[in-house]
Amino acid sequence: MAPSPSETITLDRATISDVDSTDQLTDVLAIPEHLRDAQWKVESTNLGRWDSPAGMVVAGMGGSAVGGSLARAILGDHAVRPILAARSYGLPAWTTPDTTVLCASYSGDTEETVACYEAAGMLGATRVVMTTGGELAEAARRDGVPVIPAAGGFQPRAAVGYATVAALEVAAACGAGPRMGSEIDVAAEHLEALVEEWGPDSPEDSLAKSIARRLNGTIPLIAGAGLTTPIGYRWKTQINENAKVHAFTHELPELDHNEIVGWGGVEGLGPLTQVFLDDSDTHPRTKARIELTTKLICDAAQDIIRVESRGSTTAERVFSLVLLGDLVSLYLAILRGVDPGPVDVLDRLKDELNGS
Repeated sequence: MAPSPSETITLDRATISDVDSTDQLTDVLAIPEHLRDAQWKVESTNLGRWDSPAGMVVAGMGGSAVGGSLARAILGDHAVRPILAARSYGLPAWTTPDTTVLCASYSGDTEETVACYEAAGMLGATRVVMTTGGELAEAARRDGVPVIPAAGGFQPRAAVGYATVAALEVAAACGAGPRMGSEIDVAAEHLEALVEEWGPDSPEDSLAKSIARRLNGTIPLIAGAGLTTPIGYRWKTQINENAKVHAFTHELPELDHNEIVGWGGVEGLGPLTQVFLDDSDTHPRTKARIELTTKLICDAAQDIIRVESRGSTTAERVFSLVLLGDLVSLYLAILRGVDPGPVDVLDRLKDELNGS
């Protein structure tokens, strides 16, 4: 049998650079350094400490928002107060002056996040901003609100390390959880080894390259559970933006109460690949569900992929799968022959909104 087109494409630096016009690869490979730089940037902000009995809200959209969800996963049982996301034009109804609101916008001009910043001010909530500039930075400096800087010059989705560290540090500052500085340092070192194992200089059958080839030409359905649930969402959005294809995500065990039924009607809808993101701390009954769900859908799925996080600490395990998913999405873009950097439809949408 002749090899498929994707099997004949080598995912090395030269091939990637021919398609990757804005060098998204370098930004993905630099996640370990981003984590370290993010800690230095937070320390330079001199946040101080305060008490927010009502917990913390991370207000943001897209790549700027995911840091709050990943931070919550990293903290796990160490979180002592609610840490929730606001991905809209307003804050949760329960937000009070006893809540800390971290407004994260890489550009500083995300209109939903700016609206949340203003709403938090009207409530009298403690505010912190994470951005590179824009309207949000101007407002924060005018109001005397701390601004955590992120490194500039790349796509907002590439700032995942900065967004996550900012959320972790603000959570510690407001009493929602302990500081995780040493864990982030260890995770960065761990990721450097995984970059070697999965990066462009790795063998063509390395894990990230193999998963990308298996996903190519199919629609990925990504399932997380517990710790890996927000990572599943990260995989989905990275595949959307880098590879420019649809991907969907759901959570176990909820998936087994609805989505699994849909596999009975996939004929003629196009090939679907199920991806399970597993972890050493996944509930034993959920692990059993992965096994049984695999058995029940195997005839309908184009492929079923199960991948487990790597590392000892939650920070290591979370970022191992973040790195893997980012690389998979980038490799998938190269296999499809599409530039992973530009997101023209998003730019057009923003322009249309600004003109309305």
